[in-house]
Amino acid sequence: MNSSKNLRSWQPQPPRLRPVRLLITWVVSAVALMLAASLLAGVTISGFWGAMLVAATIAVLNAFVPPTVASLRLPATLLTGFLILIVLNALMIEWASSITDRAITVSGFGAAVLTALVTAAFASIISALLGIDDDDEYTFRVLRRIARRQHGEIRSDQPGLIFLEIDGLTLPVLRQALQNGSAPTLARWLRDGSHALFEWETDLSSQTGASQAGILLGSNDDIPAFRWVEKQRRAIVSCSSPRDCAEIERRHAGGQGLLIEGGASRGNLLSGEADEQILTVSRMIAEIQANPGYRAFLANGYNASRSLVLFTFEIALELIASARQRRRHVVPRGDRGGRYPLIRAAMCVIVRDLIVQSVMEDMLQGRPAVYATFSSYDEVAHHSGLERPDTMEALRKLDQQFARIDSARRYAPRPYEVVVLSDHGQTQGATFLQRNGYSLQELVERSLGTDGNGRVLGMGGGDEGAHVVAHAIDEATGRTARSDKADDDRVAGHEAVVLGSGNLGLVYLMHEPRRMTLEEIKASHPHLVDALRQHPHIGWLLVHSERYGPLALGPRGTRHLISGEVEGEDPLALFSPNAPRHLLRTSSFKHVADIMVGSFYDPAVDEGCAFEELISFHGGLGGPQTRPFVLHPMSLPAPTQRVVGAKQLHHHLVSWRELLQGASAQPTPVGSAEITLGA
Repeated sequence: MNSSKNLRSWQPQPPRLRPVRLLITWVVSAVALMLAASLLAGVTISGFWGAMLVAATIAVLNAFVPPTVASLRLPATLLTGFLILIVLNALMIEWASSITDRAITVSGFGAAVLTALVTAAFASIISALLGIDDDDEYTFRVLRRIARRQHGEIRSDQPGLIFLEIDGLTLPVLRQALQNGSAPTLARWLRDGSHALFEWETDLSSQTGASQAGILLGSNDDIPAFRWVEKQRRAIVSCSSPRDCAEIERRHAGGQGLLIEGGASRGNLLSGEADEQILTVSRMIAEIQANPGYRAFLANGYNASRSLVLFTFEIALELIASARQRRRHVVPRGDRGGRYPLIRAAMCVIVRDLIVQSVMEDMLQGRPAVYATFSSYDEVAHHSGLERPDTMEALRKLDQQFARIDSARRYAPRPYEVVVLSDHGQTQGATFLQRNGYSLQELVERSLGTDGNGRVLGMGGGDEGAHVVAHAIDEATGRTARSDKADDDRVAGHEAVVLGSGNLGLVYLMHEPRRMTLEEIKASHPHLVDALRQHPHIGWLLVHSERYGPLALGPRGTRHLISGEVEGEDPLALFSPNAPRHLLRTSSFKHVADIMVGSFYDPAVDEGCAFEELISFHGGLGGPQTRPFVLHPMSLPAPTQRVVGAKQLHHHLVSWRELLQGASAQPTPVGSAEITLGA
């Protein structure tokens, strides 16, 4: 990967089809057609040369028909566009039957659909075995035409910045992946000296909502967890809700977003004040209509069939991996049944590929900055574990897509630098419920003397992947984004609300519309605090004392967060040296819980426990969850001091953009009217 040199003479290369590669792809397509015909009734191929003729005919049709349809300004959502591609694939097989004088015959439209899907399956398998499981030169040609036709091209000698976030990947796991071959692209960048690596430390809470608010907007104040209660209005705010993310962005945006002035947001919770977005939760309600950004994915007729095939393969991989864990009695082991295999397949194939296609289109258009989040590793790790074989396979496939994005740089109308980073890590361990047979909510219920009579509401932060898939479905179908208004309704009538955000718990006592002091809690609920702080799987409590101010309480000691004085054993001794600073900051938030609960952490086995049903988790303190990374080009200076908190990281990333683009950037837009589809 080349650094930015002689940028004033930047000249993009035109995507060229390589003859040898083209021939191999042609043969693979023909063989896949023959195999499909051998399995399916109602489909016949007149020998190998007939298959070669049919494959060539379909390739020619695919080069013109899907890009033309995708470039039209049709009122089509992703779902309708996806269905259109399936229909087009079947029609192209029927057209090939007519054009090639019966080199292929199909008995009907249904047989043509099956032929397209089965052929895609065989082609994917053969291409993967041969190591040619992509068609990038062709893809880049199509994406460049779509980008020029839809938006025009932004030509500039000033480098653009591509930020690729691997959700949930901690630095220690990345280092293992670099060594064991699970991240060959990233390893190559480091070994050839083009990139360097540094660690940064998350805030409390160490989860995507707080981290992305800090990274993208420059502020994450008053975001105590993935989900919290605003007692004054008796409402639950969630980082998975489009309505709430829009409000979070409204509160924190101030014109300093990382993606201002022409940037693009892809797959994020918050937009960073970008002009363009896909699968960005804070803009979901405003952008629920047909999103033209999906045209990059729909421009390649093979994408729909390939995605369906890979989606099915991913489900099979999940079922096999889950069965292997059960057979080998692997612990900790999460719940991997129900709809989870579908969610995993959607995150690891559909959502990932949509974002990759969008990023490459952004580059071929020449956008100055792009921030894209890839959540496939995070999703698999939550249920499989940090470094289990299928988790590392998800990372390897993501690394493979980063190589494709890297390849697109040479064809872009401006030079690009690529930064890979994570927003937080994960820590592993059996859940609180698995260890005890009861949840944090039930512990609070017993301590309050409610005897499980429903006066305590318990909710987990939830699986972020499930929310992403739900929002993708909403955006894909054009349906109004889902609302969490029902969560607000559930708060009414409850004495307490207990929320889980990884290994961070939040206990809200609903008697008062403000945060209750430690003295008030003990007077109203004399057994609650002691029951929590003495529990063997709880490491610390954050409370506010009317007399002493913010305190961290542990089973055998107390830390005064303002003075630093410790009575007995320090409950924060096993955590980061910055843990007192993080708790003190969180205690100042308006909507902090009456009692913030942190799980235990055992450094000997590097384990804690989540208050929700995820065996690898993030949200609190302890272990690698607070140790994300930034992998950056050597041309961009590393920070001179340790970066602590997402807001500090934001300032550093903004300084990189200013270094590359400055305030005097004057890109030259080239209007789409002068670009023809065949250019």
